Amino acid sequence: MIEIVLVVLLVAAAIGLVVLAVALRGALHELAETRRELAHLQNNLEAKPSQRLMTTGREAVKTVWQTADLVRRKGFGAAVRNSIEVLADWAEVERPDLARMTVDGNVVIVFSDIENSTALNERLGDNAWVKVLSRHDRLVRKRVEEFGGHVIKNQGDGFMLAFPRPAGAVRCCLAIQQTLGSTVWKPGTSVKVRIGVHMGTSVRRGDDLFGRNVAMAARVAAQADGAQTLVSESVHRALADRDGFVFTPEQEVELKGFPGVYRLYAVSSA
Repeated sequence: MIEIVLVVLLVAAAIGLVVLAVALRGALHELAETRRELAHLQNNLEAKPSQRLMTTGREAVKTVWQTADLVRRKGFGAAVRNSIEVLADWAEVERPDLARMTVDGNVVIVFSDIENSTALNERLGDNAWVKVLSRHDRLVRKRVEEFGGHVIKNQGDGFMLAFPRPAGAVRCCLAIQQTLGSTVWKPGTSVKVRIGVHMGTSVRRGDDLFGRNVAMAARVAAQADGAQTLVSESVHRALADRDGFVFTPEQEVELKGFPGVYRLYAVSSA
């Protein structure tokens, strides 16, 4: 009887070892696959930026997927109605390293989005609207690259940009306005972008100053009309004596989250 029990136990143990060996083999296979995927991702991350996101086609796909993700999470209205607010909130959380883009402790922050984008989206339909966003994305990125700026983040129809110098930032904004204004869109479609520009100092010193500069730039952009570029007083002071810019008389406004009254200036090319 004992011998039979021992045989049964040995058989059970052998079966268990076989099952364990099969499971271990599968686990090792999955581990190898995971390692290959990690190596592939690492190679992509280590590649030069020009090798990762070189073509405008890739950038267009990136924009579509970002917009689709926001649509999935918050509905389509969130993707096109609150772009500047979404970007400003993202910057507050992520704290992008703007200091590395400065040359003298100053950084120029730009926010932009398409005026009345919700109504435009509803009129065109989602498919046509995504095509407008992709084209808008390509045009903006091209101008930013030409003027030595940096795309910090884009979300739907909105952009957060950074520049080391106020003159280059404003020239880029005016070029964006000119390019979008002269672009032939679908009949009945008018794409007008509102842009706000603010310059902050010493972004290396603390989160509070960082947050204030980002929020200020977003509030300035929110005051702009379509096809208009507004600048804060700090940008106006830096460029008031420079050739090539025409500033309208200041407008005094209250900005959400900031006490007091602030002077903003619309700028155009001379």
